[in-house]
Amino acid sequence: MSRNVRAHRWGVAGLGRAFSLMLPTFVADDRVLLVAAADPRAEARARFASEFGADVYDSVEAMCASPAIDVVYVATPHELHAEHAALAASNGKHVLVEKPMALSVDDCTRMIDAARRAGVALVVGHSHSFDAPIGRARALIESGRFGDVRMIQALYYTDFLYRPRRAEELDTARGGGVVWNQAAHQVDIVRLLGGGRVSTVRALTGRWDRRRDTEGAYAALLTFADGPFAALTYNGYGFFDADELCGWVGELGAPKRPDAHGSARRTLGSATDAVDELAFKNARNYGGIAHRASSPAEQAHQHFGMVVVSCQEADLRPLPTGVMIYDAGGSRLEPVPVSAVPRREVIDELETAIERGEPARHDGAWARATLEVCGAMLTSAAEHRDVTLVHQVPVRVGASR
Repeated sequence: MSRNVRAHRWGVAGLGRAFSLMLPTFVADDRVLLVAAADPRAEARARFASEFGADVYDSVEAMCASPAIDVVYVATPHELHAEHAALAASNGKHVLVEKPMALSVDDCTRMIDAARRAGVALVVGHSHSFDAPIGRARALIESGRFGDVRMIQALYYTDFLYRPRRAEELDTARGGGVVWNQAAHQVDIVRLLGGGRVSTVRALTGRWDRRRDTEGAYAALLTFADGPFAALTYNGYGFFDADELCGWVGELGAPKRPDAHGSARRTLGSATDAVDELAFKNARNYGGIAHRASSPAEQAHQHFGMVVVSCQEADLRPLPTGVMIYDAGGSRLEPVPVSAVPRREVIDELETAIERGEPARHDGAWARATLEVCGAMLTSAAEHRDVTLVHQVPVRVGASR
């Protein structure tokens, strides 16, 4: 990446958890200049204005109308992504929108069309398929050294469902539950490694806690047009912690204490009702009294649990330190250096799309295909059948990364 690219002026739509996780990237990357934010919480707006000397708004509409913004980062609740991304594009802003892209294929298409009409770039992320070890595994596959991909296994167990949540985060119809929230990461990873074009989906989901009545677990089998198949497993009920399988490196790349496991359930137990839980969440969000800034530098790569790619001549396993290669000659680690800018790959893609006009790997069509798989998982589980997909696209080889 060239550091000669000029900084673009960014507005942030939504100062919640997603923004907190992207904030170290925005601060560390000199291609990003934070100049505006919109959020309904006064405390979040006040902190942003103080920290960045920036303009703040109580509505996304007002912020998007500002001529002082080049890019809008859409990190509002999932059910608002389509509306806010289309609004930003219609005002001539380039768009980075959080995963999942939207909650329906039709809304994704509306976002793609809005960006095309306005002539602006649209990138969807962060998803963990941006992680450098995943990208390196894809490059190894594309090299042809290990033959065709045959099978992919992806597995993650977390405490996702017992972290403090807003009401819509526990309502599947509004984008809640682990399929919309977490499968978007896992599906993006296996699509990137498997070639992109999923043919069919068969899935089961688990709703095992009536107090948090949304999907907390899933298992899915994906078949690909090019021949591979992938098995995806996710459990967000918090008893086993799959970071144990990743050297006790947490999802965000930081060392993790094994004896801290179970703390999310214990902490949530102190919330007496939904109002209390919301206050608990807001206190820890940006601008809240208990908010703690993330470190701007990773100690290892971010990850999304255990992933193994079985090729004709080797198995590949992305890790927080690189990619393990298992073949007839033995096993070895191919290290992948850690960037001083976390999630730098996200900004790389968007900047290349803006400056060169090149399609990004994680563009709207790619993200719509991932969203289609997530929706098919819910349909398959509800209707007990295979679901055939129609909006899939291949991995764009050599696309901006």
